[in-house]
Amino acid sequence: MPGPISSATEARRSTARVVALGLAAIVAILLAAAVLLFLTLPDANAFNARVERLFVETESLTGPTEIRLLEILAQSGTAFSDVLASYRMVIFVLLVFAAALLIAALVFLLALVALSRRMGEIERAGIQVSSLLISREDNAVVLNDMEFKLTEAAIQTLAVLAEARMDDEMLSGSEIEALISGRPVEECDEAAGATRIKRLRDSLGNQIVSELLIRNIARRGYRLAIDKDVIRMI
Repeated sequence: MPGPISSATEARRSTARVVALGLAAIVAILLAAAVLLFLTLPDANAFNARVERLFVETESLTGPTEIRLLEILAQSGTAFSDVLASYRMVIFVLLVFAAALLIAALVFLLALVALSRRMGEIERAGIQVSSLLISREDNAVVLNDMEFKLTEAAIQTLAVLAEARMDDEMLSGSEIEALISGRPVEECDEAAGATRIKRLRDSLGNQIVSELLIRNIARRGYRLAIDKDVIRMI
């Protein structure tokens, strides 16, 4: 048991590192692109500076027409700077949206990969137990959302195994028999505990197979509870 748990923990840590590195790479790339783009954009006051220079260096333009022309040029420079400033804001907003979309795409991709791996593990492991409830009074066990009726002896065996698992212990056949019968371990036979385990497996296994694989439809008969397209016979 400790082996798979440690490997799963390491897998989660490696996945978290990959996510962190991916997000950092995306942010770094977008920041570099934004800096490069803003540096290559022309200065918003470049046009106004040229008009001001024209005012200063040209002393012959003193007529009303020339002055009006210079005023129009100055207004055009102001409009150009305003438009360029709005372009910078639009580019910044687009970069923010691009970063959000790339990060979301990376997260969804990693989620799909993790889900695919999880589904593969579930397919290889068979039934995946998410909850186990043992009722000694009703001689019943609730496995995930499925309830099964067992004999009193089977419930005792399952309860002993559950308590040992919660304490992270392993029990031999003689120890199981000792815990259930109340006798010392030295007086118990290994085969007696093994027989209890076999009966528990048979009883619970048959009911699980009946619930998950072979269904009994009342007044109609028996049927496999699987998709017919997955069946292959060789």
